[in-house]
Amino acid sequence: MNFLFSRENLFVTILLLFSLLINQYYGSRGVFPLDSFSHFDAGYRILLGEYPFKDYWTVSGPFIDYLQAVFFYLFGTNWQSYVLHASLINVLLTITTYIVLRNFKLNIYYSLIYSLLFSVLAYPSSGTPFMDHHSAFFSLLGIYNLILAIKSDKKLYWILLPIFFGFAFLSKQVPSSYVIVCAILILAIFSLSQRKFFWIKYSFLSVASFIFLLLIFGRMQGINLSSFIEQYILFPQTIGEERFKNLNFTLKGTVDRFKFIYLAFLPLLYVNLKKIFSDINYLKQKNFYYFLCLLLLTFSLIFHQLLTKNQTFIFFLIPILTAFSHISLNTYRLNSNSPVFIIIIIICLLITTKYHMRFNQDRKFHELNYVNFELFSQGKEIDKKFKGLKWVTPEFKNNSKEEIILINEAKSYLKNDNRNKMVMTHYSFFSVILDQKLFSPSKWYLTDGTTNPVKKGKYFTSYKNLITNIIKENNIKVIYAISVESSNIYNYVDSECFREKNITELLKSFELKICDEING
Repeated sequence: MNFLFSRENLFVTILLLFSLLINQYYGSRGVFPLDSFSHFDAGYRILLGEYPFKDYWTVSGPFIDYLQAVFFYLFGTNWQSYVLHASLINVLLTITTYIVLRNFKLNIYYSLIYSLLFSVLAYPSSGTPFMDHHSAFFSLLGIYNLILAIKSDKKLYWILLPIFFGFAFLSKQVPSSYVIVCAILILAIFSLSQRKFFWIKYSFLSVASFIFLLLIFGRMQGINLSSFIEQYILFPQTIGEERFKNLNFTLKGTVDRFKFIYLAFLPLLYVNLKKIFSDINYLKQKNFYYFLCLLLLTFSLIFHQLLTKNQTFIFFLIPILTAFSHISLNTYRLNSNSPVFIIIIIICLLITTKYHMRFNQDRKFHELNYVNFELFSQGKEIDKKFKGLKWVTPEFKNNSKEEIILINEAKSYLKNDNRNKMVMTHYSFFSVILDQKLFSPSKWYLTDGTTNPVKKGKYFTSYKNLITNIIKENNIKVIYAISVESSNIYNYVDSECFREKNITELLKSFELKICDEING
């Protein structure tokens, strides 16, 4: 028994170190500025007293921003603590996966292998905190929690269930919303078939407490509930409506793209379908609900990938589904060393290696798969806070040094301007490296209406008012655009209010003049 206990501890330690270090390594292997720095300045701005929905428009990720602020506060404002945020989420998910598999009596060595493979395909594809990953992973924690709650009936799991889903939703509305709806559906069917309703009071109290604390926290931050609802609930629906209209199911898009996820799920599907048709009472058994949880989670994440414009990141499902396929095949009382299990492990290992090379080594998620990584520069050439970052981006894939020179020119120019200034840029780290409030009205600057309302859009006036209020209240004298189109300014404030000037290849200034729109 002591040997078993020490072996469990050893394996958990191995999982902790491996899942931490693999993400720390790949998180510093190149950057895609728009995505890689999504929550870098945003986390620091919270420490400076600037808050989402109130001081900048955000359509997703407020939970990640606040969590990143905590990491910066505890570990310092630098690149390594930024990547550490994602690395520790990778650790949390990896160890939780191991614990769940062990709860289902899967062999300790198989549990270790599947959990290690999961850690390779989980957060390292991004490496840095990213809203889709956080939303999917906290949704996964919610599903794990639901499975364990059904399995054990422990009160703690029913209490934690809404909290994990709440964090998932506050990371990004989708895929969390799809998974939450599926979880509610599963709970409804489970409760009616099992005639178990005791969990409702624990989960309801958890939901009520979570919402109450969220409202109190928002009030303390000076965030209006109406701003939260408009930016986080209503405006994103306009984006979703447009994507639903343009959604096109194709054989290649829905089958070929996710073929290895389906392959991993196939044994689990076979075993459960066989039981459904052979056992009239199977729909009332707990094993059916575990299967249903995994089935609807998989479809939710695949559906999200079909709608999103980001690269595929859900291949972490493969080790999980393979592990549960393995568990389901155990019902046939196969020997733990059966060739069937060995073959399954080998296939999972080969598929994991394939996606590891594509998304971790070649950094496809961040559009770096055609980059020559031997041409990288050191991030510390921009600022010592980027120590350990191998700087190379898709746009300057053949000349990272030129990009660093241009960034440093912009940095130097901004540093010498002591006026109150607003900076709009995809390089969302200038607040950190200048240690200044730069009053950016949004975290991202895309012109397709996915990050902020476009001209003639439904919520255009709200975003326009936010920008003009920031300019007036903070006595902004100049707006700088770094690698961002002028339309991000002129669409919201009349061009007659500015004196535009090209400073460098990346940097433009828009000096504010006296005009009725700003000074009236």
